[in-house]
Amino acid sequence: MAIKAYLYNKCDTCRKAKKWLQDEGVGFEEIPIVDAPPSKDELRSIWKASGLDLRKFFNVSGVQYRELGLKDKLPSMSEEEMLDLLASNGKLIKRPLIINNETVTLGFKADELEKAWGGK
Repeated sequence: MAIKAYLYNKCDTCRKAKKWLQDEGVGFEEIPIVDAPPSKDELRSIWKASGLDLRKFFNVSGVQYRELGLKDKLPSMSEEEMLDLLASNGKLIKRPLIINNETVTLGFKADELEKAWGGK
């Protein structure tokens, strides 16, 4: 599977990651995370492949995260409820989210992208 990069064009972190991928010659399919967030089933697969706690997939600095009071609600939510919520609103997903069949990166840290996606 080719690399998919779920990005939001108004997000500085996403722009940095996109530039890094392009500068390193890493081919990827850009998907607008707000307009076309991953489905619940896709999110489940991504989450399982990542080995991360599902709560790490939430954009904790986002306005909607705060408006929904998710800091207090997430600890008592089931995995299914969290996946439903993430799939329903791309702005709730930590970004950039970059994936292929085996690898998942969340956020932008150049050293993590280098380790995961290589480059030139």
